[in-house]
Amino acid sequence: MPVFGLRVLQALGMVWALPVSALGLLLAAAAVSMGATARISRKDFALVVQKFPWGPGGAITFGNVILHTGADLDCACTTYAHRAGLCQDAPIILADHERAHVYQYMVLGVLFLPLYLLCGGVSYRNRFEQAADRYAQTGRGWWPWANF
Repeated sequence: MPVFGLRVLQALGMVWALPVSALGLLLAAAAVSMGATARISRKDFALVVQKFPWGPGGAITFGNVILHTGADLDCACTTYAHRAGLCQDAPIILADHERAHVYQYMVLGVLFLPLYLLCGGVSYRNRFEQAADRYAQTGRGWWPWANF
């Protein structure tokens, strides 16, 4: 696909995810007022908020907004299956995992949240999380219904 066509699809995906991104932007604004930092990440197609002051730790993505409780999204973490004791996966980079969720939002838009919840929410059984882990491990396979 020509670069121009790819950029058009990316822009359309960002517009499609905008209603959920708006929620992320509201949370980001509140977090920045409490001392969090925000930066645009072209690689992740997202606004990345670091030192997000609420939550149990880790990161969550809302459209094209990634909220991270740590100081650096490019940190190592374990896969959901590893954390559940199902296997011994090598550590992945959290930014890669969250980027997969950004791509999923850019395709599914507002449908992402209900589908994510229908697939089990935050769990190693959730195909969205499995796909994000797969993408972080291999650089491919971020689509939740892919057979890789």
